[in-house]
Amino acid sequence: MKLRTWARDLALGARFAVSGGRPGLLRTLLTATGVGFGVALLLLAASLPNMLFQREVRESVRAVDASREVTAPRPDTFRYFDRATTYRDDVVSALLLQPDGDAPPLPPGATAFPRPGEMLVSPALRDLLDSPEGALLRERLPYEVAGTLGKDGLIGPADLRYVAHVDFLDTGNPDGRGERFGWSVPEEPMNAFLILLVVVACVVLLLPVLVFVATAVRFGGEQRDRRLAALRLVGADAPMTRRIAAGESLAGALLGLLVGAGLFAVARQFAGSFTIWDVNAFPSDVVPLPALAALALVAVPVASVVVTLVALRGVAIEPLGVVRAAAPRRRRLWWRLLLLAAGAALLVPLMGRVSVTGTGIDTVPVVTGTVLFLIGLTTLLPWLVEAGVKRLRTGPVAWQLAVRRLQLSSGTAARAVSGIVVAATGAIALQMLFQAMEKDFTLPTGADSSRARIAFGIHGKTPDEARAINARFARTEGVAEAMSVVEAHVWRPGPLEKGRDFAPMAPLRVGDCASLREFAALPSCRDGDVFVALAHGAQGGPGDERITAVARAGAAVALRDPHPPEGGPAERPANAPLPLWKLPAGTKTVDSRPDPTGMYQYGVLATPSAVDTGLLDESYAQSVIRLDPAVPDAADRARNTAAAIDPTAWVKDLEDTEVDAAFSSVRTGILVGSTLTMLLVAASLLVTTLEQLRDRKRLLSSLVAFGTRRSTLSWSVLWQTAVPIVLGLALAVAGGLGLGVVLLKMGGQQVQDWWVFLPVVGIGAALIALVTLVSLPALWRLMRADGLRTE
Repeated sequence: MKLRTWARDLALGARFAVSGGRPGLLRTLLTATGVGFGVALLLLAASLPNMLFQREVRESVRAVDASREVTAPRPDTFRYFDRATTYRDDVVSALLLQPDGDAPPLPPGATAFPRPGEMLVSPALRDLLDSPEGALLRERLPYEVAGTLGKDGLIGPADLRYVAHVDFLDTGNPDGRGERFGWSVPEEPMNAFLILLVVVACVVLLLPVLVFVATAVRFGGEQRDRRLAALRLVGADAPMTRRIAAGESLAGALLGLLVGAGLFAVARQFAGSFTIWDVNAFPSDVVPLPALAALALVAVPVASVVVTLVALRGVAIEPLGVVRAAAPRRRRLWWRLLLLAAGAALLVPLMGRVSVTGTGIDTVPVVTGTVLFLIGLTTLLPWLVEAGVKRLRTGPVAWQLAVRRLQLSSGTAARAVSGIVVAATGAIALQMLFQAMEKDFTLPTGADSSRARIAFGIHGKTPDEARAINARFARTEGVAEAMSVVEAHVWRPGPLEKGRDFAPMAPLRVGDCASLREFAALPSCRDGDVFVALAHGAQGGPGDERITAVARAGAAVALRDPHPPEGGPAERPANAPLPLWKLPAGTKTVDSRPDPTGMYQYGVLATPSAVDTGLLDESYAQSVIRLDPAVPDAADRARNTAAAIDPTAWVKDLEDTEVDAAFSSVRTGILVGSTLTMLLVAASLLVTTLEQLRDRKRLLSSLVAFGTRRSTLSWSVLWQTAVPIVLGLALAVAGGLGLGVVLLKMGGQQVQDWWVFLPVVGIGAALIALVTLVSLPALWRLMRADGLRTE
């Protein structure tokens, strides 16, 4: 019987929501819009795990299976070279294929194997190559576009990728030979710090959504109060009116579910058109996890009923009005502080228990403590706004109108900005975590980008060819200086020592004096000089005694391995003479120094005329290139030159630091979520402001009719938005700094910057201006005289 009564009253409330005339229908639509924004974002959040998983699946599906070595060519095997290049900060992935026979497997995304000299490109790369912005990149890809790669070969619609059929991959190809595509890499456990970051991010990004949904179902409170009073007048009791009010909210929430599903469906179709922090996805990959989607779809209507019943619990609805029209009862502070204390009590004991080398944390207390702390801040905001505006007094007319309105309905104003408090608090705490963790996950590479910006390496080049490479780079527009050397080894001749399987050796580098100075501190240098650079144990290099045991002034060294392994590339015919080289008596001993890539290059340094490099085994040419910052696209022009020299050459951008891949991935995901959450906060504040203006339509028209200037009312709206936001941001700054300190102490970290809240405050100020400007047209429309009409 009780269930039937609830169902009847809820259905009656839902009927009022959709048949209460234009004002009631407008209120329902506002509620549905607000709830719809929240539901759409919840569904997008529930889709994020699947989006990231599908990106990993696509990456593994298109990769060559390297789990089994293929040595002998067959009709269905192929040589391959998989490497990425950079174009204006965008990564262009490449797969070069050279079939061994006439039945190679098709690369994922291809409908036919490209012919020699042809390539298949992704749609995004095709558009780039066809545009004026892709002119430099076209010079780097000397292949004819023969078709487009399908989505099976791409990780996203904006993926820049090409697959080319080439004929220059030989046995020295570093990637080797394959027979099929598709493989997976065992997943490494995530660092405990990153788990903490993800857990906190999920809480602080999703909680504002739930706060906004809870706020949206309370839209139109004043009109609802008058309607409920009328129901009491015709005989409904107080519990029945509360259930009817809950039915109205439930109708708006259910309609909001449909709106949210529609917004999600539309956003899903345009998923590939937008790239947020380098992430985009195919619409088919934007699928919410069933359990998370079901939780969101069930929680929203249930929350609408619960929130309405809780909101009306302290309201006495009488036939002639509601108590809310009288002076509100003073809010109590103790239980709000109790929520904050409960959250802190769960988080503080975890301080010092998260290890940088660990792979797990106590998720439940972290989540529960963070949620309680943020909810405590949200509930503290109405008390703070009430206490703050109560002490505001004189000022301009616009200020007095705003203050008086806030004093009469501070709870409504506080609810409007409660989502901002949660989002700002979480943003400050996350930023503090980012700054502290960045030093652990951002490691110095040792490279010196002031000395060179690009490193280039290629196998099997002589000093003459190295000089030619150097000259080609030097002629490239935007290259300020290029330094090249040929790398090889020298060995100590003679029989092997007892117990050894190989002869002692030392590295050899041949280049001009300017290039050699990048590897060691040379007192003086001219062509014909030879130096022995000592390592002093730097970067785990061999002891100096091992270097001097092979290379020293006057010593004879072998230019080829005197004892090569059988079947190896350096194996010599029996009785073949061993080429020897005697280091000059004037060979100087010098100290090695880090080269521009950050490595200590110890061993023998020789100028070109000092040694016959044609006798060297397995030589390797390396160049480091310094760019002219005044030349646009200098780096891309240098990369074009490198690709023209050899498409399989090693090309690396030299950066002073590098960020851990897992940390970078987590940071990208959080930035995407933060962007979406801030958009929701802005939309929620705008919708709430418009709803409040609509509720005061008659009052605004009356003020204009009595001669109040429109500019005065516009300024009053600004102050009504600004005062709660300023108080909320002050609360968020204090709460965010406190939460950030506790989270940092969990991992034994220190605060890096106490001023991280300044950007958040700036965003809050921008929201005040944005919401005020966007709401002005609606405000001016509501000031018209027809707002005085009544029925």
